[in-house]
Amino acid sequence: MEVAVFSSTRYERRYLDGANRNGAHKLHYFDVLLDTDTAGLAAGYGAVCIFVNDKADAEVLGALHRGGTRLLALRCTGFNNVDLAAAAGLGMKVVRVVTYSPNSVAEHAVALLLAINRKVHRAYNRTRDSNFSLDGLTGFDLCGKTVAVVGTGKIGCVFAKIMLGFGCRVIGFDPQPSAEFQALGLSYAKPGEIGEQADVISLHCPLTPATHHVINPQTLARAKRGAILINTSRGGLLDTEAAIDALKTGQLGGLGIDVYEQESNLFFRDLSSEIITDDVFQRLVSFPNVIVTGHQAYLTHEALTTICETTLESVSAFENNRTLENEVKIQ
Repeated sequence: MEVAVFSSTRYERRYLDGANRNGAHKLHYFDVLLDTDTAGLAAGYGAVCIFVNDKADAEVLGALHRGGTRLLALRCTGFNNVDLAAAAGLGMKVVRVVTYSPNSVAEHAVALLLAINRKVHRAYNRTRDSNFSLDGLTGFDLCGKTVAVVGTGKIGCVFAKIMLGFGCRVIGFDPQPSAEFQALGLSYAKPGEIGEQADVISLHCPLTPATHHVINPQTLARAKRGAILINTSRGGLLDTEAAIDALKTGQLGGLGIDVYEQESNLFFRDLSSEIITDDVFQRLVSFPNVIVTGHQAYLTHEALTTICETTLESVSAFENNRTLENEVKIQ
């Protein structure tokens, strides 16, 4: 099957080519984002493969459908960038990667937490300048601290297990309790418990209308003063300007994010020779207790291998009229 792959990167192409080593599909790579201006590039392709920042709203889906596309394959877990109702109305199938390596994202969340708490990024910059002063680099023991896991799916559960290994008290928050989370001997937070007790809050929930800006001025005001917030899920979970205000007052003690609400204008590109005009982002990275990585939490060999193999397996299933095990449907 001929597949148009948008937002493709050099490293990703190697894994997709590896997953397609039998030559079952003809993969055509485009390094641009899918949106209204680029949808015409997919004309004549039966399947279109997209990533987290590609735009698949009703207008784009309509253009793809007119060009002959009948399958939209997401090489990611989240599908908040797809208008599922519009896809269903067009008879277009949508598939995703339900799970790849929850360890990759959970471990990156821990890396962000450790780096912020122990000021690793600041120490690194100092020692490169032969500055070995320890002033301002004091952190705290994670052992004995309370960690709140918001979203207790596969990734949240892996993160919880790691935090238990550090000797933390772990509590969860999720409208749909997880048996796996509870099997660890963990409980879900009571009303107000996260704000009162959590020293660390880590977000591992999908972005939906209900979770948009789940971290906002109100929730930040109720948080324990000096708490560290980690987000490796979706940028829209966090009201960035509210976080900036909380960082200014010290209400928020540190912030580690691998995602950003307006990341489609920034991430996955080399902008080192350009002026970043996003004032909110520029203010955010000016804080010494903030670390931003460019949506790389999933970026491990194991995760990339599974993502690409799963994506092409779904394309093969569609082409051969088999059941689409990873199909995304309107709830």
